[in-house]
This record gives sequence, structure tokens and C-alpha cells, in this order.
Amino acid sequence: MFGDLMGMMGKLQEAQKKVEETKKRLDTVYIDEQSSDGLFKVTLTANRTIKSVTIDESLLEDKEQLEDYLVLVMNKAIQKAHAINEAELGAAAKEGMPNIPGMDMFK
Repeated sequence: MFGDLMGMMGKLQEAQKKVEETKKRLDTVYIDEQSSDGLFKVTLTANRTIKSVTIDESLLEDKEQLEDYLVLVMNKAIQKAHAINEAELGAAAKEGMPNIPGMDMFK
């Protein structure tokens, strides 16, 4: 019984390590998103950290338009980053989890 428990604890620690390694790797995965006309561009990591924003000069003349671009493009980029983040971390966690009956939470 204790051997099984110790084995499970080891696997849980291994899973946690894989998740942490995946989080570090996701800092190097970049998502580039831009408006349909290319006037506003953003780059962020899969951990949802903004790395760069590029704004065309023409957008600086219209505050409301710039705000609209900012919201639309950033939300799109964040959604993509979130999907990648969830998929990668879920896979890392599932891979290292011990097989515990009734604990199929990563399907």
C-alpha cells in the first residue's frame, strides 16, 4: 500500500515538473496576430505575455478606431494563446499523472 502511495507521489512530482517545464517552454512560443488590413499587430507568448505592439501611423489620428483595433486584435491573440497554453499544459499534466481509478479529469 505504501509502495503504491510513494509511487503515486513520485509520479505527481514528475507531472508537476513536466508542467513547470512546459510553462517555461511556452514563454518561447510566440503568437502573432494582426488586423485584417495589417494596420495593427501584436505578438505575445503562449503564456499570454505581450512582447510587441505595432501601430500604423494612420491609426494615431483616430482614437476610437485605434481602441477598436486594440480590443479586437488583442482578444484574438489572447484566445489563440489560451488555447495553446491549455492544450500544452493539459497534455503535460496528463502524461505524468498516475493512473488513479475515478480520477479521469484530463480527458
